[in-house]
Amino acid sequence: MARPIVAIIGRPNVGKSTLINRICKSREAIVHDEPGVTRDRSYQNGFWSNREFKVVDTGGLVFDDDTEFLPEIRQQADAALLEASIALLIVDGQQGITAADEAIAEWLRKYQCKTLLAVNKCESPELGLSLAGEFWGLGLGEPYPVSAIHGAGTGDLLDQLISLLPVQEDEEDEDDPIQLAIVGRPNVGKSSLLNAICGENRAIVSSIRGTTRDTIDTSLLREGKTWKLIDTAGIRRRKSVNYGPEFFGINRSFKAIERSDICVLVIDALDGVTEQDQRLAGRIEQAGRACLVVVNKWDAVEKDTYTMPLMEKELRSKLYFLNWAQMLFTSALKGQRIEPIFKYASLAVEQHKRRVSTSVVNEVVSEALSWRSPPTSRGGRQGRVYYATQVASSPPSFTLFVNDPKLFGDSYRRYLERQLREGLGFEGTPLKLFWRGKQQRDLEKDLKRQQSKSNNS
Repeated sequence: MARPIVAIIGRPNVGKSTLINRICKSREAIVHDEPGVTRDRSYQNGFWSNREFKVVDTGGLVFDDDTEFLPEIRQQADAALLEASIALLIVDGQQGITAADEAIAEWLRKYQCKTLLAVNKCESPELGLSLAGEFWGLGLGEPYPVSAIHGAGTGDLLDQLISLLPVQEDEEDEDDPIQLAIVGRPNVGKSSLLNAICGENRAIVSSIRGTTRDTIDTSLLREGKTWKLIDTAGIRRRKSVNYGPEFFGINRSFKAIERSDICVLVIDALDGVTEQDQRLAGRIEQAGRACLVVVNKWDAVEKDTYTMPLMEKELRSKLYFLNWAQMLFTSALKGQRIEPIFKYASLAVEQHKRRVSTSVVNEVVSEALSWRSPPTSRGGRQGRVYYATQVASSPPSFTLFVNDPKLFGDSYRRYLERQLREGLGFEGTPLKLFWRGKQQRDLEKDLKRQQSKSNNS
């Protein structure tokens, strides 16, 4: 049985995201002194008194205004409430009951989930009792005074919350989900791609740059595996970003890259590869993440039989450091070529985690050396490769023991990396090669001998 869901509901700027970070002991939800920071619904794991549950953050609800993202925010809140066991309504104790609170309370009555009322910004127990009393007037039962910032009253609130949760059967142990981060510049179609994959309006889609701010996590089953999809904020150049919600969203996007197993880099087919796309690709490679390049908005391109191969060649020439990544041409709007994403992503993740025996690695290296000998220095010294071994996975990493690393230039190093990839596979994942000199290798052997002697004595 899946973990029960608690939906956090309220008007803008009452402290919903702050309370979520308090409950989930995290800093994932963006907190900023500005209404309307949260737009999409985002999920985090909560835990209290041996009970686990999911907490879903929603945008601030406004019913008398249909400008900008407000209708979409209401749709996201509606989707959260339809799957929730408990609706936790947050109100501002210092402002008292407002017409907006009354409208939300009336709106909540049409849903089947249980409702719990938290009166936020009650910074002391005495203040809380005096401020919370007014909110009995909403007709939603006992109001619980809390301070999301300081934590006052949250224990009593959570005790009541878990008492209302449905009884949960023990879950069977499951493998950790594969973390797939959808990254790219603003307005390339990341949220549209997420919605097409999920088959629902999981994220708000708009032509306005910076619509997505939080990283949006979604779990689903594909290719016989559980995936955790992370839709990220569009990443612009830091010089173009002011300190505020977009700044925090971009930082979370970078963290999403680092914690992912694979990144789906979304490129706009109409714009081609921009300088910012190249920077993002470089960051993915530097982080050692598996990668799949998705060229979106393919439906908007005028094409013939040769358009796709010619465009792929042009795109790869600018993304040369991701030449190992599979490239797909999709239309999130039309739903074209969406399903193969998981097929290629699954293969890339398998390669990212794969290990190869030392004997097989050295067979490939020996063959590469026979095809092209290591370079010789001006002084007549030739590079020699003694042996190679895989030392890590995720990403696959190899150490090559040589007579002198300085004798191997960039060209020959790229050649050996290419031969390792062709001989061993590893499509969809970067490789890392470490070059160890003979002297350094001998020092390591001496150290092992000394450690062995000390252990035996």
